[in-house]
Amino acid sequence: MLKGLKVLELASVLAGPGVGQFFAELGAQVIKVENLKTGGDVTRTWKGLDEQTDDRSAYFCSINWGKKSVAVDLSSSEGKLIVHKLAAKSDIVIASYKPGDSEKLGVSYQQLRTNNEQLIYGQITGYGSDNDRVGYDAVIQAESGFIDLNGEKNGEPVKMPVALIDILAAHHLKEGLLLALLKRDRTGEGSLVEVSLIQAAISSLTNQATNWLVAKKLPTRQGSAHPNIAPYGESFLTKDGKRILLAVGSDRQFYDLMSVLNLETLSKSDKFMSNHTRVIHRDELTTILSQEIHQFDSEELMTKTNAHKIPAGIIQNMKEVFEMKEAKELLIERDNLTSVRTFIPKMTGNWQPATDLLPPPHFGEHTQEILSQL
Repeated sequence: MLKGLKVLELASVLAGPGVGQFFAELGAQVIKVENLKTGGDVTRTWKGLDEQTDDRSAYFCSINWGKKSVAVDLSSSEGKLIVHKLAAKSDIVIASYKPGDSEKLGVSYQQLRTNNEQLIYGQITGYGSDNDRVGYDAVIQAESGFIDLNGEKNGEPVKMPVALIDILAAHHLKEGLLLALLKRDRTGEGSLVEVSLIQAAISSLTNQATNWLVAKKLPTRQGSAHPNIAPYGESFLTKDGKRILLAVGSDRQFYDLMSVLNLETLSKSDKFMSNHTRVIHRDELTTILSQEIHQFDSEELMTKTNAHKIPAGIIQNMKEVFEMKEAKELLIERDNLTSVRTFIPKMTGNWQPATDLLPPPHFGEHTQEILSQL
């Protein structure tokens, strides 16, 4: 799809490398520059308890497929020269330096574009180019309101179990870089594209933001229950010990659910006839649903809800997730390693993602190969 496009990745951890893998999946050549002094991308060392892997940790393998690794010392004149030569031949540079650091290292947009005026430079920061605070996903989750919203009603605030803000920022940067490619195609001009983690997080608050900005209602923790819809997000224990989650978004779906549960009279009650009244009487409704759903086996209930097009699903663990057909279609497998693609759209014609990606590289694995080409 993007065969012939050259991407230079000067980023580490998750957000920037996620963008690099995205372009690799679309057929671009991606060279990952890693710090020779520190052993490369820090996520190579982020291993779980009892994890037995080489310099490619499970975390590192989540977002570094399809790349070649070059280890250089950017604090040396030789290292700077190598990166400048690589950038001169690149279409896109992806960077994730703290503001001011890229200039000190000699790899800022202005410094690299001197030999490549059509260069597109994607920069991820924590708080923007005018704030040199270090940005880490967990802290951004805290400051952007996500952690305050996440958790049980009377429980402690909880961090999300994936670095979702990094992932959101990566998607924002992908969009910006694709637009910059379109602009360059039309005008011949390069671009600097900047994305901050804090703004990516805030822009993704969606209805929780407008619950405050429009309705002047300060959102609070309420588990997985939706603040504007009921029953939506609550899970219920079935007779066989499974948990089924409901996402009933319309009155029609609620009436059909009551029919499945043999609770037709409940749907005619003034308390539950509309979504607004169901939100008001959520606790009472949840108690009734808990009692009734516990009378069903999960498979029986899923068969009935699916037949009536009622949004419902069983809460699954990772093993169960990757037994799904939809999950298997996203797997990347090579050299006894398996991961998940980041690009999922299906498009007509020949616009399909690369199927034969390089496995995540060892630290500096392709240094000699790349330098010999320079």
